[in-house]
Amino acid sequence: MVTKQFKGLPEEADLRRADSLAREIFSDIANKWAFLILETLGERTLRFSELRNEVEGVSHKMLTQNLRMLERNGLVVRTVHPTVPPRVEYTLTEPGRALRAVVGGMCDWTQQYLGRIEAARHRFDA
Repeated sequence: MVTKQFKGLPEEADLRRADSLAREIFSDIANKWAFLILETLGERTLRFSELRNEVEGVSHKMLTQNLRMLERNGLVVRTVHPTVPPRVEYTLTEPGRALRAVVGGMCDWTQQYLGRIEAARHRFDA
């Protein structure tokens, strides 16, 4: 499916349309690695290796893919310093910081209801 190019005011976008740009953005950012990268970066600037060390379990490939996606969507800025070897750093942009606030709320929600969710899963699986 081809994503429909958005024309008009953002508040006029139909987020429920299958071909909407918003649905593509939702798909991009609504994954565990993107959430964890956003949360880890926070207000800091980190190198690739620092991010990889702090986001437990992420592979080199998945971190690379997600950082490229976040950069493409304007949520992360990638800075390459001309050193040998090259030093590459990642920082959240203003939209990235705004999204991080939403992700932070989801993290808070998860911590608050983790016990209830775990109990519900045990009941359901029994």
